[in-house]
Amino acid sequence: MLTTMLTTMLTTNVLSFLDGVWGGDGVPHLVRGTTRRRYPSALGSGPVPNLVAGWFALSTTPLWLVWSPAGQHPVSAWAAGSLGVLAIGLFHAGPGAFGRRGDERAAAS
Repeated sequence: MLTTMLTTMLTTNVLSFLDGVWGGDGVPHLVRGTTRRRYPSALGSGPVPNLVAGWFALSTTPLWLVWSPAGQHPVSAWAAGSLGVLAIGLFHAGPGAFGRRGDERAAAS
């Protein structure tokens, strides 16, 4: 019984964390795509690939919650999802997927 509960909670936390990362990563791509600005992504750096990537990420984010047993551990799922959003936000604010460019470092100083 305890093992099943811990397994369910671990599954909830992992999937909710990934859900937060997935949804949080979709936001900058959607924003850059809708404002017609370039942003590096796996599909290309142009606005249209970013719009599609952001739309897809945000449209499929709820599927992670449906797939996970988040209803059994809602507080834990919320906390793990929030940490996932924070993690991807810190990643984008820091080095990013393709590293920082020199002009961004100079502007930040």
